[in-house]
Amino acid sequence: MFDSEYLPYAAAVIIALPFLVLARKFVYRFVKLKTQEINFLATKNNSDIKLQALERMTLFLERLKPSNLVTKFDKNLQPHEFVFLTEKNITEEFEYNASQQLYISNASWQDIITSKNNILQSLRKTYENLNENSKLEDFKTVFLMDYLNAEDYISDTIENLRKELNKII
Repeated sequence: MFDSEYLPYAAAVIIALPFLVLARKFVYRFVKLKTQEINFLATKNNSDIKLQALERMTLFLERLKPSNLVTKFDKNLQPHEFVFLTEKNITEEFEYNASQQLYISNASWQDIITSKNNILQSLRKTYENLNENSKLEDFKTVFLMDYLNAEDYISDTIENLRKELNKII
């Protein structure tokens, strides 16, 4: 039935075939798992970057709160000097963190810009409404009271960032 010269080859094929099938399955499964691992790591890194961006912008917003702003700088400054230095500090910190907009939602970024602009506007408005002879402590008191009597947009923005964080986690 079988020619004897082909018998060793047939036996080798019969013995090798299951090993080849198993090797193919192993390689296929290994490649699939490595692809999943790479995708997981890419997603994890992306989430970490978004998390860091949200943390940095939350810190920026906390520093924007008037209660934190009034403690900055020397107490012997004139109100116009305080306003100038505070505006400069806010603008520089915002520019430093501007790249974070790549990692957070457009709505959150717009909320952050609005919060920053509202604080700057409140600083200028408080200064414009104050007497020329007013002291820095009077300016700070009026600035804080104006913020407390208005909508707490900074806390609202931080709460929105917290919600965005919960979507990532």
